This record gives sequence, C-alpha cells and structure tokens, in this order.
Amino acid sequence: MNFKEIVEAMRGEIIKNTQEIVRIKSVENDAKEGMPFGEGVNEALEYALNLCDDIGLKTKNFDGYAGHADLGEGEEVVGILVHLDVVPEGDVNTWSYPPYEAHIHDGKIFGRGTIDDKGPAMAAIYAMKAIKESNISLNKKIRIIFGTNEESGWECMKHYLSKEKAPDMAFTPDAEYPVIYGEKGIITFDYEKNFKDACNCSVKIKSIKGGNRPNMVPDYCEALLYAKDEKVLSIKNAFDEFIKKNNYKIEMMVKDHRIIIKSYGISAHGSTPENGQNAISQLMEFLGEMNLSGCDVGDFIKFYKDKIGMAYYGESAGCELEDRDSGKLIFNVGIIDLNEEKVKLTVNIRYPITYTIEKVMNGIRETLEGSAITTNIIRHKKPIYLPKEHELVQKLMGVYKKITGNDAQPITIGGGTYARVMNNAVAFGPLFPGQEKTAHQKDEYISIEDLIKNTEIYAHALYELAK
Repeated sequence: MNFKEIVEAMRGEIIKNTQEIVRIKSVENDAKEGMPFGEGVNEALEYALNLCDDIGLKTKNFDGYAGHADLGEGEEVVGILVHLDVVPEGDVNTWSYPPYEAHIHDGKIFGRGTIDDKGPAMAAIYAMKAIKESNISLNKKIRIIFGTNEESGWECMKHYLSKEKAPDMAFTPDAEYPVIYGEKGIITFDYEKNFKDACNCSVKIKSIKGGNRPNMVPDYCEALLYAKDEKVLSIKNAFDEFIKKNNYKIEMMVKDHRIIIKSYGISAHGSTPENGQNAISQLMEFLGEMNLSGCDVGDFIKFYKDKIGMAYYGESAGCELEDRDSGKLIFNVGIIDLNEEKVKLTVNIRYPITYTIEKVMNGIRETLEGSAITTNIIRHKKPIYLPKEHELVQKLMGVYKKITGNDAQPITIGGGTYARVMNNAVAFGPLFPGQEKTAHQKDEYISIEDLIKNTEIYAHALYELAK
C-alpha cells in the first residue's frame, strides 16, 4: 500500500493542526475538577480528541487523565502511544522564537513540544486518517492513546490501564529511528541532608536554588551568600580567577555583605546531558573551590565537588556502570533546593539494561558513609528489552527500511518512553539518525518534511501491524 500521495494531500492540514496544538501551553499545573494535570494539559487533550472526532475516529476521555481514538474493528488492538504534556520552556529570552508561537522558519516549526511529542502525535493521527481514507480492510483495531503527564510521573497511564486493557502490541513515536529494542532503567532520587550545626563561618550560604525537572539539564541556578567585610574582596578575586579558568556563564553581584551568584547553563534532555551544560554543577564547582568546609553546608558542597562534579557518567558517585548493548550509565543532576536548614538534590539516572536498581543504589550509598547524607528514591522504571527477532521489531524495521532505504539496525536508548507500560511495545521515531536532538532544549523544532515523512512511515507501520 502506498500512502505517500494521501499524506501529501493532507500536508497543509497537518502543519496547521500541529501549530495549533503546540500553541497550547500544556505544562503540568495545579489540578482542577476533571483536569488532574491542570488547564493547559486538559486543553491539549480535548484538542486532540476533538480532532480525532472530526476525522471520524471513535474517541473516549478517561477522566482527563488520558484519552484514546479507535479506527476499525477487531479483537486484537494495535496501539500507538503519544503524550501531549510538555516540559517547561525555561528562560524564554534564550529562544529565537516564542516557545508557544509555533513559528515557521526555514522549513521548521519551532516550539515546545514540536518534537516531544506533539508533532509526532499529529503525525500518528494523520497516519490513521490516511489509512481510513484509503478504504483498505484491517483485521485488527488501531488505537491511538493520548497520555498527559509523561514528563512528570506517568499517572496518566496508570489510570488509563486501570480502565482499559493494554493493546496487544504497540509503538510510541517518542524517541528516534530505527526501532528502539531496549531502554535503560530510570531512577529519580534525592540526596538529602539536614543541617544540624549552625554555620558560623565568615561566609554563609543562605540558599541555592536551580532546575525545573529531574529529567532536564538545568539552565539556571542561583546562590545567595552573606560574607563578612574581610571576605568580600577575596570572594570577588576567587570568582574572577575561576571565570578566567573556566568557560562558564556565571555572574556575581555584590551589595554590602550580600552576594548573589547566577549560573547560566544550556538545557538538554536528562538522558543526554552531554548535549547541555549543567548550571547547578557549574555553580557548585565554584563554591567548592572556596573551601567552605567546617560546617554542614560547606561539607555538602565539598561532597558535591568530590563525588558529583561536572561528570555525567557517575564516575565518582559510585555508579559508573556500562554494558555492551546499552552503553554507559547516565547521571544528571536536575534540581537543587538548599537553605540554612537542609538540602534536597534531585538526580535522574539512566542505567544499563543488564543491571539492577540495587546495584546502582548500593554503589551510590557506599560513597555516602559518614556523611549524614541520605537517599530517597522517588520513582523507578525498570529497563525494557525485546529481542531483535521479535515480530514487532522485525515488521517496524521492514517498514523503516522500505520507506527510507536505510539499512540500519535496531538500537537501545537512555530515554524512557511509554513502551515501558506494556509487554509488546517499542519506541519508533520520530528523529532520524544523525539529526539534532532538541527535546527539552531551547529552540525545540520539527522540520516540516520530517513531520510529513513520519506521517507516511506511521501509516505504513500501522497498516503492516493491523492488516
């Protein structure tokens, strides 16, 4: 079946509706009645379901947590899992175009969610429309499932699967091509410490705050210090020397005894911290060079410098692990909240598929002995793996090779997708090999040609799985 002409005829409609849903700021917010993740997320869900209604799909809203739309009949269900929530936009001033304007420039749609995951969601909807308009017969039902808090907990999928049976097989367009046959385990946890001893140092750290989400490389962090007269000049001098040695964007403002330090990084997805610059780690590296040990706050800063630093493979944190199939463990500091009484440091780890959470956390805890620092696991997702010979992997690889002519092999990733919520599921697209990864970053975009190409690929994939 050739869907290319059908998809091409829908080009203008696909672009328009992608822009419209990107303009909805669907960052999780305060819950309201019937809107468990806030008004913006609910608006995006209703937009998607209304669009599916207009296309002629059968829709259902699951209490604002999730929704689905069906095409065809049959006992077996082929699923495509997407999400409509987005991470915060960060510093708007760093974007070339407003993050919720869906501006088109140079053949690209710019905006938060364009690649993660609203653009792919639109491609999936129109893939179903292409199949519907082709009038081909299917043996299985095709179902698109819309999640609404993929970026911050997956309560949407828990609720959905408490109401509906999972599809018999599925894919999610929330990663890259070709097929993702394995995903690393994900741990989000806090380092925590209560500061029992009041700081009587000549330099007091009153607060350090930075980061938005554990799965984002933080692009901003700020510290407030108070210093005695004789220390202000030495701090200024130490700061100037630090800036000369390091290519970091950090600013210092001094007024009397009050010192504010602002650290600017580069946001990136937590699974690829090498693509960003961690604003928290930059700031902590400078504070670590000031040798503030002797009090609880100073000891924590020294711990950060010695055991975390600027590394993102867990080299000093006690969890440097690697395997053949999925590579190195990834360690991302996402959020810090420190005051004079306590500190909470939130970390997001992606660990290799052949290891366990016990192996990772035991190594981390060994480095904390004698420090009074504790760990608190917030959430954990086990690694997933399907054999390369699995029917789902093979069929999707066949579609990818046929449409692109690329003879690539299935891969593993550090990202976490909805493929984890059921047994027979994998991630499939939307990024093509070698493309720039802008998810969770400023100037996130999807090219219009890739949006159309993804629609064609997903139409073929759904047809092959459901025919």
